Amino acid sequence: MTNVDNAGMEQQLDERALSKLRWRCRRGLLENDLFIEKFFARHETGLTVRQAEALGVLMDLSDNDLLDLLLGRRDPEGELARDDVTQVLGMLRAARLPD
Repeated sequence: MTNVDNAGMEQQLDERALSKLRWRCRRGLLENDLFIEKFFARHETGLTVRQAEALGVLMDLSDNDLLDLLLGRRDPEGELARDDVTQVLGMLRAARLPD
């Protein structure tokens, strides 16, 4: 990736991309949805393209696997252990804590 690409990854999401991301993050398990809603309430105005892509990696998981990660029942492995994915996972986990 070039510096130009890196700079583009740090750009904030525009409204359309944010709307698509919110739609993609809808889950079948209420518990996951609660984490995700609180995450968006705290972070949606500052989400970057890189963070959105990392969130997409997490959304590729099954509901039960995602919940296990969110609750800390298992640790991220493989692609899930990437820095950007673990950062977003930490943001999701922290979103369940009271302000």
